[in-house]
Amino acid sequence: MGGESTIRTAPRSGGTNTGPVGSRTGQRLSGLAVALGLVLFLGGFAWGAVVYRPYTVPTSSMAPTIDAGDRVLAERVDGGEVRRGDVVVFTDKTWVSNAPVVKRVVAVGGDTVACCTDGKLTVNGKQIDEPYLPEGSAAEWKKIPSVTVPEGRLFLLGDERQGSLDSSAHLTDAASGTVARSAVTARVDAVVWPMNGMLKQPTGFEELGALSSPGPLRTITILIVAGAVLVLGGGAYGPVAKLLGRGRSRTRTEPVGAR
Repeated sequence: MGGESTIRTAPRSGGTNTGPVGSRTGQRLSGLAVALGLVLFLGGFAWGAVVYRPYTVPTSSMAPTIDAGDRVLAERVDGGEVRRGDVVVFTDKTWVSNAPVVKRVVAVGGDTVACCTDGKLTVNGKQIDEPYLPEGSAAEWKKIPSVTVPEGRLFLLGDERQGSLDSSAHLTDAASGTVARSAVTARVDAVVWPMNGMLKQPTGFEELGALSSPGPLRTITILIVAGAVLVLGGGAYGPVAKLLGRGRSRTRTEPVGAR
């Protein structure tokens, strides 16, 4: 019929496309992202497993820094690397049999430690600011006489001084409450459960010498997170490209000239 106009529907593909979705460059980049992400993700976990050990602290002797039941990550270190202010994990059978202990190092070999002067712990005659102690808590609940720490040994206290069975509770031992550096197996870097994060630097000891540097936990965390993002992003390329392709291949209508 003259002047009649019809609408013709563009035919859809007769078969199902089972080939790769998206451009070839996109497919290669997504594969590269997944591969790199797996390397970073698994490498980060492997690095962490080599460098760190997890511990569950059973008592509140380190509160509020570490509460009873908290899960911590401790960097494996040699006792010779330990410095004042470090929170360390050690084993000493004269303290506890067959169980690790977590305390803070307040003095090292050659130091003279005592408490208290104007309510503060003193090391080599210097009063130590200890902001990690419980608010309103005394630096010590009983007097610590002047103790000179032998070379190769450490003097350790809990942050919760009232109930902590630390060096102050072992002053009558043969070693005057000190612990051998060789007894230390790790240095606590962070509380990971609950997620309280990295321990704060014990700046009150800075004038007595250099403090320990934090371990590589932050770098390891960045690697793991970056790896997870790359794996998820690369893996999502195919489904996203397929979804976009469907949007472009929807039924189109086109006018046909008059017959």
